[in-house]
Amino acid sequence: MAVIKKKGGKGLPAISTASLPDVIFMILFFFMVSTTMREQELHLRYTLPSATEVQKLEKKSLVSYIHIGEPIGIWREMYGPAPRIQLNDAFKTAQDIGQFVAAERDKLNENERALMTVALKADQNTTMGRITEIKQELRRANALKISYSAAKEY
Repeated sequence: MAVIKKKGGKGLPAISTASLPDVIFMILFFFMVSTTMREQELHLRYTLPSATEVQKLEKKSLVSYIHIGEPIGIWREMYGPAPRIQLNDAFKTAQDIGQFVAAERDKLNENERALMTVALKADQNTTMGRITEIKQELRRANALKISYSAAKEY
């Protein structure tokens, strides 16, 4: 009678990693496309006033934002609950708006500077005196295209 011997030393075959770079590239590409980068971090809270007629801004790269509202978190402890003006990532006064507009204009191309729009995102409880003060500073800085942000009323 013949004896059947088992062949020893046979293990699992190696896993092919040839497609691994393709999979990693697809995942990386997915996250690059689906993630939005935030330009500014808000240090305040505001509730936009409601409006019946709302129009979206066409080219958001030409828009510079001025946020007006109540500070949150550690900023509230530092500045108190009074409404503040936030330009980019810092709290500023109305007198700093001219420098802000000049810096924002310098970021744009020469032919796009005339199309720059300043968007005011103010809390609905902000006094009209504060808005007028900001508008006067924008007028002095020759930023005459102003947009007021509002939430659409349903």
